[in-house]
Amino acid sequence: MIKSELVQRIADRNPHLYQRDVENIVNAILDEIVGALANGNRVELRGFGAFAVKKREGRVGRNPRTGASVTVDQKVVPAFKTGKELRLKLNGKA
Repeated sequence: MIKSELVQRIADRNPHLYQRDVENIVNAILDEIVGALANGNRVELRGFGAFAVKKREGRVGRNPRTGASVTVDQKVVPAFKTGKELRLKLNGKA
């Protein structure tokens, strides 16, 4: 599912809301999650999961084509861990 499909489904379930308002709400939620992660905070949505920021240390890698050593700088990457309710639904136990 892509963001436009999510917006459409929410708008269909809530006919009293305009689609542009639903799109603004979805964008606001995603912007808040991105902003919190950019500040190094954790975002937890109970029953769904938690978004966090993980730091990957720099290392020496290899170019697969040439085999030459390449330095890979440290970086920060987003991580997602599913919540218990979501895991149970995915495994058909909910």
